Amino acid sequence: MAIINAASLQALRTMVRREFQNALVNTEPSYKKIATVVPSNTKSNTYGWLGSMPSFREWIGDRVINSIKEHGYSITNRTFENTIGINRDDVEDDTLGIYAPMVQALAQEGQEFPNELVYELLANGFTTACYDRQNFFDTDHPVNSKHDGTGTDSSVSNVLVDDAYTGKPWYLMDTTRPLKPLIFQERRKLDLNTLFNPTDPATWVKNEFQFGADLRCESGFGFWQLAFAGKIELNATNVWAANSAMKAFTRDGGKKLKVKPNLLVVSTDDEKQATKLLTRDFIDENGTTVNNELKGKFELLVVPEL
Repeated sequence: MAIINAASLQALRTMVRREFQNALVNTEPSYKKIATVVPSNTKSNTYGWLGSMPSFREWIGDRVINSIKEHGYSITNRTFENTIGINRDDVEDDTLGIYAPMVQALAQEGQEFPNELVYELLANGFTTACYDRQNFFDTDHPVNSKHDGTGTDSSVSNVLVDDAYTGKPWYLMDTTRPLKPLIFQERRKLDLNTLFNPTDPATWVKNEFQFGADLRCESGFGFWQLAFAGKIELNATNVWAANSAMKAFTRDGGKKLKVKPNLLVVSTDDEKQATKLLTRDFIDENGTTVNNELKGKFELLVVPEL
């Protein structure tokens, strides 16, 4: 039987922190592939400049000042936690080894938790507004005929829909830019805290030591022009249509945005079909091999959370 004293409690803290940190290092979440991590110093951040990035021009005469439109798109941080209790008797009986996997799982869950926020928001993009007050995936995003927004708006779509389709949506994205299609706003990084003193309320009332992790953050939308959704069969024709539509996107004033789709995002339901589209040649009805122009064109990201 181990004696509960300062040394044994310090050993407990050391074990928990060691296992927690090791698990963090060995866990690589995927959300960073489609979301830019933006540090936050306040309760919420306002991204008023979204959708208002002007282009370069030849410098003739005075500079032309491009005023940034105020869209007022804000992302408000939320706090999340996960807490675990260790029975004090187990500490006395020196059975701490049984808790090591639990500590590792806590770290892994915390490190991957932003996946849930980012991919949940992506899935809700058909019914959730972005900076232009349209749903992130919509058929009528307004694009103005003049760069200063004083012209007429035309409607631009970043979604393909087949009402008869019953499968999961898929997404084509340009993730090559500093600001990716989605934003992960980080107010406080994942951190571990412990209550390992005999005089702590939890020990007094529940006969247990406690440790937990918490973080403060939120996800939000970036540029809708960098993402295209398909609520339609995942096939070569439809992927090419999404690719062509994205490359045709323009900024206000009509100048091309030069979007470069590079990532196909699918749920596990579409993993097999997406793998065929991006890695194999086709076989026609006569058994003849047909060159697949999508082969190797896009990186594939399979997302269990979708």
